[in-house]
Amino acid sequence: MQGAPSIQVLLDELERMPGVGPKSAQRIAYWLLNGERAQAERLAEAIVQVKDAVHFCPVCFNYAEGNLCGICASDKRDRSQICVVGEPRDIPPIERTGAYHGLYHVLGGALNPLEGITPDRLHIAELMARLGGNEVQEVVLATNPNVEGETTASYLARLIRPLGCKVTRLASGLPVGGDLEFADEATLGRAIETRREF
Repeated sequence: MQGAPSIQVLLDELERMPGVGPKSAQRIAYWLLNGERAQAERLAEAIVQVKDAVHFCPVCFNYAEGNLCGICASDKRDRSQICVVGEPRDIPPIERTGAYHGLYHVLGGALNPLEGITPDRLHIAELMARLGGNEVQEVVLATNPNVEGETTASYLARLIRPLGCKVTRLASGLPVGGDLEFADEATLGRAIETRREF
């Protein structure tokens, strides 16, 4: 696909996307070039629209389009439970299991002092503020089962336990070193249902 500068610009931009290497970028570029113009325009419009419409929920830091995300705004959620995750992308896999019906709190990452990610860089203070009343009875620590996720869960457990909340961690079924984003629903559902006190 050499020769046309505009194609190279497209390839360069596509390759900046996570998980898109040179071959994937070429496949996507060919698909765009060979498809209808309306198809490319719909894709471009969808990208711009999501950038304009979506922001972080001021309560839980999930993605939202309204004042609050759909989960925080729902009156059908169990407000006695908060499930703590690293990123907004960790919420949909948990929701798909149908095993959890409480609220969420997104940290915005995991502790990693070597990369400069310290507690003040995460939404930990906001989580602690949410736990200030007596409404929350259980905090489910659903950080990824890797070194950073385990470190973050241990740190949070030490902060939360003195408040009198039950602190649980996702149980067996999730491989150490894996990411929630890639776990299948059955495995993740089992891990939620058999979570253990931390």
